[in-house]
Amino acid sequence: MIKNFIFYAIVFLPGSNTFDWDNEEIGTPGAFLIRNNHHSEFYLKSLTLEDVPSHGVIHFPCNSWVYPASKYQNDRVFFSNKNLRGDGKGQLQEWDRVYDYEVYNDLGNPDKGPQHARPVLGGSTEYPYPRRGRTGRAPAKSDPKYESRLNLALSLNIYVPRDERFGHLKLADFLSYALKSIVQVLKPEFESIFDKTPNEFDSFEDVLKLYEGGLEVPEGVVKVIRDNVPLEMLKEIFRTDGERFLKFPLPQVIAVDKFAWRTDEEFAREMLAGINPVMIRSLEEFPPASKLDPKVYGDQTSTITKEHIESNLEGHTINEVIIERKLFILDHHDALMPYLRRINSTSTKTYASRTLLFLQKNGTLKPLAIELSLPHPEGDQHGAISKVFVPEEKGVENSLWQLAKGYVGVVDSGYHQLISHWLHTHAVIEPFIIATNRQLSVLHPIYKLLHPHYRDTMNINALGRQILINAGGALEVTVFTSKYSMEFSSMLYKDWVFPEQALPQDLLKRGVAVKDSSCPHGLKLLIEDYPFAVDGLEIWFAIKTWVQDYCSVYYKDDESIKKDAELQSWWKELREKGHGDKKEEIWWPKMQTREELIETCTIIIWIASALHAAINFGQYPYGGYPPNRPAISSKLVPEKGTPEYDELLANPDKTYLKTFTSQFKAVLGISLVEILSRHSSDEVYLGQRDTENWTSDAEALEAFAKFGKKIEDIEEGMKRMNNDEKLRNRYGPVKMPYTLLYPSSEGGLTGRGIPNSVSI
Repeated sequence: MIKNFIFYAIVFLPGSNTFDWDNEEIGTPGAFLIRNNHHSEFYLKSLTLEDVPSHGVIHFPCNSWVYPASKYQNDRVFFSNKNLRGDGKGQLQEWDRVYDYEVYNDLGNPDKGPQHARPVLGGSTEYPYPRRGRTGRAPAKSDPKYESRLNLALSLNIYVPRDERFGHLKLADFLSYALKSIVQVLKPEFESIFDKTPNEFDSFEDVLKLYEGGLEVPEGVVKVIRDNVPLEMLKEIFRTDGERFLKFPLPQVIAVDKFAWRTDEEFAREMLAGINPVMIRSLEEFPPASKLDPKVYGDQTSTITKEHIESNLEGHTINEVIIERKLFILDHHDALMPYLRRINSTSTKTYASRTLLFLQKNGTLKPLAIELSLPHPEGDQHGAISKVFVPEEKGVENSLWQLAKGYVGVVDSGYHQLISHWLHTHAVIEPFIIATNRQLSVLHPIYKLLHPHYRDTMNINALGRQILINAGGALEVTVFTSKYSMEFSSMLYKDWVFPEQALPQDLLKRGVAVKDSSCPHGLKLLIEDYPFAVDGLEIWFAIKTWVQDYCSVYYKDDESIKKDAELQSWWKELREKGHGDKKEEIWWPKMQTREELIETCTIIIWIASALHAAINFGQYPYGGYPPNRPAISSKLVPEKGTPEYDELLANPDKTYLKTFTSQFKAVLGISLVEILSRHSSDEVYLGQRDTENWTSDAEALEAFAKFGKKIEDIEEGMKRMNNDEKLRNRYGPVKMPYTLLYPSSEGGLTGRGIPNSVSI
C-alpha cells in the first residue's frame, strides 16, 4: 500500500516529500487513499508524483474537501467515484459527497398552510421537470410527498456535495441574507419612505433618485434596518452613505440618455441584443396562427390585419415581406394564454401578447403592431378577446402605444427569468452535473472536459430553491406569474428538446437563419446585424472546434465511443434519471458516434457558459431600470370614459408608472437583478482553467491553448464590430454597445464576461 512509502507530516500548506518506489513490485499508481487525523477539514488541491519509473510525472488534480476521519467509514480515495452515488436513504450532511436525484418537491411548504403549497415538479406527465440534487431532508408533516424546508436562518446550510459549494470568495451569505431581509423585514419600511403615494412612483424623476442621489431614509427606519440586516448586506446591496440608504449603480441603459429606452427602435433592438434575444422568430404566415387546441381554447388566431401594418412596410405588401423573410414576431401568446386567467386572479393584471416587426433597409427592426389578448370572460372555449395597438407619435394613441410596449416587456421579462434563464440554463444543466459525478471517474477524459463547466451550479440552484423560486420567494414577488411561476416553467419544459439547444439549430428553428454553404459556418442570418447570433455563432464554433480537437485525442473512431462503458452508463443515466420525464423522446442522441459525443459536449458547454452569460449578465444593465424592463403589471389598459383613462390623458407618465412600477417591487427587483448580474472575484472564464495541470496530455493542453487564443481573437473582433457605426443594433439609441458575449471580465457589475459555468 502507498502508506508504506509516504513520509507522514503535519502540513496545511503546499509542500513535498520524498519516498522510494519499486515500479515492478508495486505497479503504476492509479489511486491513493488519504486520512485526515485533524479536527477540521482541509482542501486538497492536488497530488503530484514526480520521477515515477517509466512514467515520469503523474498528477492527481483532487480539488476536494477532506473532512476528519471520524466523518467517514473509510479513508478517502482518489480517484474512484464509487462512493459518490449514495444509497438513496437518509438526510445528507455537509461532509457527505453524495450525488443523487430528486424531484422538485421542496418549493412549497404545506406545513405553513395550503396557500404555501406548490405542485411537485418532476416525476409526472402533468408536471415534468429536470431532476435536482437530493438532500434527503425529512418529509413535510402535513403531506409526505413534499420535503420539509429549512428555515431561512439555515438557508446556507442546504445540502450540496461539499465539492460543489461556493469558495470563500463567493458571496453566498450575501445572496441569502440580502434577499431574506428585503422580502421579510424591509417591506413596511420601504413603503414608509414614500409619503405621497406609498405604492407608486410619482414620476420618472422619482425612479432616477434611486441611482442619482439615493432616497433619504428617516432615522427610525434606518434603525429598524440596521437592527435586522447583516452588515454584509448593507455594504453590498444598498451602498450605504449616511442617511441616503437606497442607492443603486446607474444602469447602462440610461447612462447616456435617460429616455432613449422609450424609442421604438430600442424596444425592437433589445429583442436582438438585450437579455432575452432567443425569442424572436420569422413570421411565415399571416395573420399569426395559434397551436393551442381549438377544442379547449377556441379560435386564438391573431386579430392583426394588413390594414394595421401595410403602411409601414416601405411600400411592400404583406405577402412580399413574408416571401422575402422580412417579417418577424415576438410571440408570447400560446405559452401564456392557458395560464392567464389564473395569473390575472392574483394582483397581476396582464395580457398574452404578439408583437410584429419589420426588417428595414437600414438593418434595424421597426415594430408594426402589438396585440394584447385576454381569455374570453364566458370561458376558454370561446377564444380570446384582443386589442391591437400600432405606433403613434403623439396624443393618447402614443400613450396607449407606450403602455402596450410595457405589457410586452412584462411578459417577456417573466418568460426570460423563468424559462430562458432558470429553466433553460440552471435547471436543465443540473442533471448533467449529477450524472457526470456518479458515472464518470475524475480521470475520464469527458469528466475533465466538462468539470469546469459545472462550478458552483448546484450551490446556486440549491440557494435558489431556498430563497428565490420557492413559495413566497423573491421570484414570486417580482415576476408577473406570481405563485404560478414554477408551475408555468414546468409546462414549458414539455417543449424542451436537447439537440435544439445548439445555437445553429435554435436559429434555424426560429427561422432567423438559413443554411448557406457560402456563408461563414454554413449559416446565413436573415437579420445580418443580430448581435447575439453573430457573436454567439463565433463562440459556439470555437467551443465545438475545441471539443472536437480534445475528443480526437482520446477517441479515434466511433467504435471507441461504443466500447466506453463509463461513457455509455453516463449517457444512459442522464436520459433515464436526470431528465427522466423525457427518457422516451426519440430526439436524444444515441451516443454511438464521435460526432454525437462532440455535439453533446458542445451543447452542454454552450448552455453552461455562453448562453447563460448572454441571458444573465445584462439583467442589471437593461433591467436595473424597471421602466425599461417592467416585470409586473397591476392594471389593464384604461377604457374610455373611466377615471383611469382621464388620468392617462392628463399624465401618461404617471399612468405608466402606476401600471408597471410599484415602489417596493421595483426596489426588490432592482436588488435581485443586481445580485444576479455580478461576477465574483474568483470567477473563471471561458478559455481559462483554475489549474494549469488539469491534464498531463500534451495534445489536450495544446488544443486548449489554441482554444484560449481563439477566444481572445473573437473578443477583439467583437470590439471592432461595436465600433462600426453601420451596425446600429450593436449600440442602438441608448448608445450601449453589445458586450454580453465578450468572454473576459473583471469581478463586479460589468455587463460582460462568459464564466465557464452557471455560477450565479
